[in-house]
Amino acid sequence: MTNSGPPASPLLRDRELIDVYRRGLLEDTLPFWTRHAVDREHGGFLFSLDRDGTLIDNDKAVWLQCRFTWLLATLYEMVERRPEWIELARHGIDFIRRYGFDRDGRMFFWVTREGRPIRKRSNLYTECFGTMALAAYGRAAGDEEATREALELFQRVVRFHTTPGLLEPKAAPWTRRMKSLGMPMILIVTAEELREATRDPLCDGWIERCVEEVARDFVKPELEAVLEHVDGEGRFVDSFEGRRLNPGHAIETAWFILQESRLRGGDDAMRELGLRMLDWSWRLGWDEEYGGILSFRDVKGLPSSEYWHDMKFWWPQTETIIATLLAYRITGDEKYARWHRQVHDWAHEHFPDPEHGEWFGYLHRDGSVSTTLKGNLWKGPFHVPRMQLFCWKLLEEKK
Repeated sequence: MTNSGPPASPLLRDRELIDVYRRGLLEDTLPFWTRHAVDREHGGFLFSLDRDGTLIDNDKAVWLQCRFTWLLATLYEMVERRPEWIELARHGIDFIRRYGFDRDGRMFFWVTREGRPIRKRSNLYTECFGTMALAAYGRAAGDEEATREALELFQRVVRFHTTPGLLEPKAAPWTRRMKSLGMPMILIVTAEELREATRDPLCDGWIERCVEEVARDFVKPELEAVLEHVDGEGRFVDSFEGRRLNPGHAIETAWFILQESRLRGGDDAMRELGLRMLDWSWRLGWDEEYGGILSFRDVKGLPSSEYWHDMKFWWPQTETIIATLLAYRITGDEKYARWHRQVHDWAHEHFPDPEHGEWFGYLHRDGSVSTTLKGNLWKGPFHVPRMQLFCWKLLEEKK
């Protein structure tokens, strides 16, 4: 479904959207998870839930423990100092501290309900979300130890990321050394969160370094696209992996860069970079036939190698809702207002569960539900509530 008809007046639309985002967060998304996900017996949270909150698997993804802890602490800091929010954030921090770390200082990705390790990953995403959780909790609770732990963990992330051989490679680097947009993307937002808690100059330095890497290596004007994978020197590789586009990741990175531009008082270079990334990724990612953001595209228009390429996952929609609204507030360009209305309306028509609350995570291309799962090792209370919180607060700002 695409947008049709004249847009509502900006003021009316703003008031309407503030209510949609605020109520969606506080009366729908958050209550679903606080009602069903808290593990009072073994600590932490249980996210593998069916549509009505029924537990269908009790293993725990550590990065989701970190994400929900970050959300709870951030709500306590930004919205209201509700005791139950900081208590639940502490509940998450306790589980993360007790069971989240291996002996080498890295974090597990996946543990049993009791906290016994199952798997560690070759990337550093869990450590980045651990940094964000500790930083947000330290700031909200006034816990200086958590803030110190956050800075130390980020320093560890940097060491593992920059020291050859510390991380086991996923593929043979002597044959084809590839790198992903995911690492500079996650390092930007992690450093932004850590900076709020510590003001350490390390954060600004890493933000600048990662934004520069994105612009230099992944943003390709000759292709008018943001690549998901490039070789170790930032060059295009004409293969399935090298041609694969992930519009959701590119758009998420774009709004991190746009937000950093705002935080710096209007950095023109970052602003233009973020807008260019959003423009190209919308053109390539928006499904003109059915609506919504596609999961994958091939940069040359060839068939995608990913069998779920045309599915509609929850998180690319939420990241595009944020990015288009942020771009509109920064530029005043009605194009972004139209895009925001399109993706907001399509997502809110298809993803929310009117019976049990929260959003389904996985839809077919036409918007029909693929699975009734509300959570698993990948989906939990993060992308949807972050979108609701960010957009609510952004719309409340004076223009």
